[in-house]
Amino acid sequence: MKEIKHFINGQYVGSASGKMFDNINPANGELIGKVHEAGEAEVDAAVKAARAALQGPWGKMTIDERSKILHAVADGITARFDEFLEAECLDTGKPKSLASHIDIPRGAANFKVFADMVKNVATEAFEMPTPDGTGALNYAVRRPKGVIGVISPWNLPLLLMTWKVGPALACGNTVVVKPSEETPSTTALLGEVMKEAGVPDGVYNVVQGYGGNSAGAFLTAHPDVDGFTFTGETRTGELIMQSAAKGVRDISLELGGKNAGIVFADCDMDKAVEGTMRSAFANCGQVCLGTERVYVERSIFDEFVARLKAEAEKLVIGAPDDPTANLGPLISQKQRDKVLSYYQKAVEDGATVVTGGGVPDMPEALKNGSWVQPTIWTGLSDESAVVNEEIFGPCCHIQPFDTEEEAIYQANRLPYGLASAVWTENISRAARVAGQIEAGIVWVNSWFLRDLRTAFGGSKQSGIGREGGEHSLEFYTEMKNICIKL
Repeated sequence: MKEIKHFINGQYVGSASGKMFDNINPANGELIGKVHEAGEAEVDAAVKAARAALQGPWGKMTIDERSKILHAVADGITARFDEFLEAECLDTGKPKSLASHIDIPRGAANFKVFADMVKNVATEAFEMPTPDGTGALNYAVRRPKGVIGVISPWNLPLLLMTWKVGPALACGNTVVVKPSEETPSTTALLGEVMKEAGVPDGVYNVVQGYGGNSAGAFLTAHPDVDGFTFTGETRTGELIMQSAAKGVRDISLELGGKNAGIVFADCDMDKAVEGTMRSAFANCGQVCLGTERVYVERSIFDEFVARLKAEAEKLVIGAPDDPTANLGPLISQKQRDKVLSYYQKAVEDGATVVTGGGVPDMPEALKNGSWVQPTIWTGLSDESAVVNEEIFGPCCHIQPFDTEEEAIYQANRLPYGLASAVWTENISRAARVAGQIEAGIVWVNSWFLRDLRTAFGGSKQSGIGREGGEHSLEFYTEMKNICIKL
């Protein structure tokens, strides 16, 4: 049976304790293999390897040398595209048509973009007068932050892990990665690519395991980690903040959300329906940027609901290898149970189930998968948990509004602020509304349109800090000012 091990100091190693856990295919419930669970010994070994590599060849390389190696890493992912695709789809159950266009290409791009960007970083310099008249020169330099703990999620495993590892390594740091226990495979496979690309041993380390009382907790408690970057639930982010506070370590957190889409009567209806289909149902709704709340101007409410219903009912639910499938399973039976509990709660709270609301009838080979129907509700009050809590499934609640002010209020009324989507053909309204929405990202007449040079992150309880472009380089480096008396 397949075993997935840790990758520490350039070698795949098992756990000294012998503890392992199951890696399950969510499409059929079958066992993929066993995953070694890291204890304190493995985490400590990984951190020590990362520290040694930082002080070794990697720390002495020029930016151009590191950049060349990271381009080789990107090329290595592309060369082994099918292996990464198979591993990602086994772990997540998502359609290969999706992962082949989004997850794997972005995994490679995350290394290339930051490998190039780091070569063009500018800092600052100032001349200043001195009492003796000779003056002084101040100039700033950026240095690697050190050993970075990377804790990555299960919804876009390779994409979001490399989104952090790419810039961290480009800036000269070393990393210890703790992937989600649900999706260990591509993070482990990347170790082979790192080795083949010439990344020195200890620069990229992986410890497998859970969060609490396992690899995640041991990593965030380790005193020799200089900073942490995390994507996941808000509560977990709070725990990481508490650990990072001991030793005053820096953090970058991209956390939960309950994002709103706003559809005005002057929108392009075709584009608004197509965009909301994606923002509600892409990746089976397991996207932190998705819109589980949709507010539609009353004059077009009925038409919009009818059209979104018709499109949702065209979605094909199926296994990764099904070329017609555009909706896969949820990540696990646990997540399925959670989502179905909200489906039931919606009915109890008086929702009108426009479509879905249950479990699809799947072929015998897929009966044990984590399947749910794409679901649309109307009619819930603002007090319903379904409207206020992140579900992370293929669902949305649609509610009418009458005024622009009401729509903005609804978008902002929750303690989250990750993303929003606004649909209107009025450019003045677009700018006015986008400026008032309390979110880190606001898309206008689009969704998930990403330029990797731009800032990415959440407001309020949806996160701390920004990554992307120069914002990533700022987080993964320390600014040092040097003053020279002339």
